[in-house]
Amino acid sequence: MSILDLPLNRYCPIAHSLEVLGLKWNLLILREALYGRTRYAEFKEIGVPTDILIARLASLVEAGLMERRPYREPGKRTRDEYLLTAAGRDVLPILAAFTAWGNEHERVSSEPAVLFVDEATEAPVTLAFVDASGAPVDPERVRMVYGPGATPSED
Repeated sequence: MSILDLPLNRYCPIAHSLEVLGLKWNLLILREALYGRTRYAEFKEIGVPTDILIARLASLVEAGLMERRPYREPGKRTRDEYLLTAAGRDVLPILAAFTAWGNEHERVSSEPAVLFVDEATEAPVTLAFVDASGAPVDPERVRMVYGPGATPSED
């Protein structure tokens, strides 16, 4: 049974996202891809068992977060590399949120292990809630509410 089979989850974007992103290896593979890794051997370094890595890469391709592209090094056989799609790159704020939470509540070092920086200036950046005008909103003031797409429209 899928979590999407339950009526409360059927129209929930969180539940749909968990179908793809809810597996730890998927997020760790996407983390490595955001660091610039593209090859099977590079993803293998995160410690994922071979059979699971093959299945996770296939599922990320099927879900549209990565795409396969053949490459061939001189004198070697053709292999596939795995490149992020736009949907895969859109996972960046999700990983930034996990990182912020981990740095606050599960830190294993006195210094953060992961930083997010502006590519042009290398200045640190943070994830934040902003209103329609772009002004920051204190997370203490933010709450979740059901939106108009929470249930199917009555056609």
